[in-house]
Parts: sequence; structure tokens; C-alpha cells
Amino acid sequence: MNASDTYLRFNRLRWSIYTILVLSYMMAFFHRMAPGVVASDLMQAFQTSGAALGSLAAMYFYIYTVMQIPAGVLADTLGPRISAGIGSVVAGIGSILFGLAPDFGTASVGRLLVGLGVSVVFVGLMRSNTVWFSERRYGLVSGLTLFLGNLGAILAAGPLAALLGFYSWRSVFIAAGVFSLFLGLLTFWRVRNRPQDLGFPSVQAMEGLPEHPPRQSHWWPELKSVLANGRVWPGFWVNFGITGSLLAFAGLWGVPLLQDVHGLSRGQASGYTTLALAGFALGAFFMGGFSDRLGRRKPIILGAGLLSCLSWLAMILLPWGPGWSGFLLYSVLGLSAGGFVVTYAAAKEVTAPANAGMAIALVNTGLFLGAAIMQPLFGWVMDLGWNGAMVDGVRLYGWTDYRNGLVASVIFTLLAILGAWRLRETHCRNQTLPE
Repeated sequence: MNASDTYLRFNRLRWSIYTILVLSYMMAFFHRMAPGVVASDLMQAFQTSGAALGSLAAMYFYIYTVMQIPAGVLADTLGPRISAGIGSVVAGIGSILFGLAPDFGTASVGRLLVGLGVSVVFVGLMRSNTVWFSERRYGLVSGLTLFLGNLGAILAAGPLAALLGFYSWRSVFIAAGVFSLFLGLLTFWRVRNRPQDLGFPSVQAMEGLPEHPPRQSHWWPELKSVLANGRVWPGFWVNFGITGSLLAFAGLWGVPLLQDVHGLSRGQASGYTTLALAGFALGAFFMGGFSDRLGRRKPIILGAGLLSCLSWLAMILLPWGPGWSGFLLYSVLGLSAGGFVVTYAAAKEVTAPANAGMAIALVNTGLFLGAAIMQPLFGWVMDLGWNGAMVDGVRLYGWTDYRNGLVASVIFTLLAILGAWRLRETHCRNQTLPE
């Protein structure tokens, strides 16, 4: 087999591995955002308050947050094949349990298992990308990854709302669980941790570059070195503020706001969150590639934080409503948050290559910690001002209640801007390796 045929086979295999893992990641996004569309169904089924519903939806984020550092360790030691494969199976079991849940406690356990399962998928995928794709294209591949992942989130908005016209929310989650089980089995069968496992040289060797140095010691001291690396932490706070606030809003409160305040139907309101998630996907795709071409990380991340903060302020202060103004605000919120994808490239570029999974996991922890805090916090703040109004057993909140929750989102993005300001510029190359 000549060099051209070898490369074509290599290219075909790496994209098949990427496709399997990214489908699992799309399911993670689906599970993350779906409660926003079925919020009224969940409140009716389990007779919950806003704060309780926020806690149920955030159960996913609680366990996801706790698991991010372990996910990085698993990705760097066992590899994506084992970690992502087991994760998809666990998520599938959790989704089926959630769909069958007879009470709030069982639903919470199902939601917890979903979060536990999908928590290892993204870091495993990003770790896989570091060994199957060139470093100089990592920002672009990361952007593509987030773009495709967000298609799963988009499916959990408008398309899910349409599907609920024909099937119950329980049937949808059971079907999603079965598909996750299938992806888990496919991961064990087809995914491999690195090119050498299939008889290929590394990507660095193919490009005539020196091999990345292997791990020098046990993972525990190297994890401590990543946690002690002050150049990684700014990305944590960027993700905490920008993406945590967006996912909390689009994943739970964005649809009810439009229903309660502006009288839209669930299908109409989900169109706005669909647009926010589409903007999020496009922002991630284009900002990742633009960062590679620009040769800079910090300006993209800082600009995204500033635009996100301005968008939340506009939602609070400007006289917007259904129509073009609402569509514009929701889409800009999503677009600005897409800049978070560059934090993954920035994190791995200030860390030894062997520890890339741990560094990515650390900045990713900020995202889910932010969402885990914001979802119930938003509901709790609204409950403080709730006037007792209910419709069909579901609490009805007013604009003042939602506005108080939006103020918390502004505060979160200010933390993100501070983190972006302290970020170290890497000029798109690993700072731990020689020129």
C-alpha cells in the first residue's frame, strides 16, 4: 500500500472514530437542554416549584461538574474508547429510568445517571482530537465539535417541541436512552485511542515533527501540576460565567419566560431557544477557526465575554418582545457564548501534551459548575417574588421575577470577563514545548 492509500485509510478511520464520539456528544447536549422544552410537563407530573424544577434539571450539571476532573484522568489514562463507551451506556440507562420515573426522586436519580454517563464523553472526544488531528487545526476541529454537539441541543428545542405533539415526554427520553446504549456499544467496537493502535504513525510523525513526550510519572502528581497551573484557571472562570449562564437559561428558563411573560405557546417559544442554540453552534465553529487563522486566543475569548454581558443587559433594559427583537437577543446570546470553545485550545497549550485531557476537563468544570448553580438560583430568585399565581398546577411567574434571574446572569458574565482579562496568550502553540 502506497503512502497516498495509507493516508486515505487513516483519514477515513479517524473521521469514523470522530463521528461515533461526536454523536455521543450530541446526545449529551440533547439531554442537557431538553428540560427547557418539557419544563411545564415536569412541573405538572411531579408537582414542583421553580426551585425544585431547577434542582431536577441541574442534577445533570451537579454530577457533570464533579466528574470533570476524573473524566480528564480517565481520558488521559484509560483513553476515550473505554471512558466514552461506558459513559454512553450509563447515560442510556439513566435516560430510560428518567422516562419511566413514577416520582420526583426516581426522576432525579435518572437525571443524575444521565449526567454521570455523558460527563466523560466530551473530554474523551476532545482528548481523542488531540491525537488524531494536527495541533495547528485544533481550534477548527474544536469549533466543528461544538457546532455538531449543538445540533443535539437544537434537536432538544424546536424539533423536540414538535415531537411532543405526537409522543409523550416519557417516550422521547426512553428512545433517547436506547440510542445512547447503541452508541456505547459502537464505541467499544470501532473507536481506538490513538493512531498507533491501528498500525499508523502518530500525527506528529506524519507531519515530520518530534513526538510528544509520554507521561513521565503517575497521573496523580501530574493532575496536581495541572491544578496548580495558574495559566489554566482563567478559562475555568470564562466558562463558568459565559456558558454556564447561557446553558442554564436556554436549557430551562428561556422557554417559560416567553410563555409566562409574552403568552407564546411552547412550540413558538422553543423557536427562540433553537435560534440561541444555533447561534451558539455557529459561534463556536467560526470563533474556533478564526482563532487559528488569527494566531491569537485571548482577543476572541475576551470579546465573547464582553458581548455576552451586553446581551444580558440588553435583555433586562431594552423594550424587546416576540418578533425580530426577541429573535435578535436570543441569537446574540448564543453567538457570544460560542467563544468559550477557544478556552479548550488555550488550556491545552499551557499544559504538557500528555496532560491535555486534565487541562480540558478543568476548564470544562467551570461551564457545568456555572450551569449547576445558575439553574436553581434563577428559580430560587423567581420564587422570592412569586405572587402565588398558578395555571393547571404550574406556577406562573411575571416579568419582574424573570428580570431578577437575568441580573444573576449579568453577574456571572462579569466573572467571565475578569477571567478572560487574566488569560495568557499562547499564539496557538504549546508553551511547554520548544519552538
